[in-house]
Amino acid sequence: MLEEKILKEFRNVAVVGISADPYRPSCRVADYLMKQGYHIFPVNPNTKEVLGKPTYPDLSSIPEPVEIVNIFRRSESVMPIVDEAIKIGAKVIWMQEGIVNQEAATKARNAGLLVVMDKCIRKEHSAWLGSGRK
Repeated sequence: MLEEKILKEFRNVAVVGISADPYRPSCRVADYLMKQGYHIFPVNPNTKEVLGKPTYPDLSSIPEPVEIVNIFRRSESVMPIVDEAIKIGAKVIWMQEGIVNQEAATKARNAGLLVVMDKCIRKEHSAWLGSGRK
């Protein structure tokens, strides 16, 4: 399965649209991924820090390679994020539950990126790799 391959192969995750509110799904998902050993880069131009990590205003500001771009933004806001992900050399676009943008997905795939839409990365990790699964 594509999701399992992505979660096993890639470790650097930019979380675009993350909230500093620990009760928001974006923050809970990022916290879960950190606890699973992923390196998280919070992306939100309106906050300075999330989960003890500095936030970045955009993908281009992240000083390390980003492999997975995990998107917590409305479907209509995805295309500019995909454009930037392509520009920085990301490997994966992951649109969270409820986020679907076929045009952006096609553009990302045509640029060589793997694409997951309308799925929660936390739920997929738990299903594929949680509970001692290998």
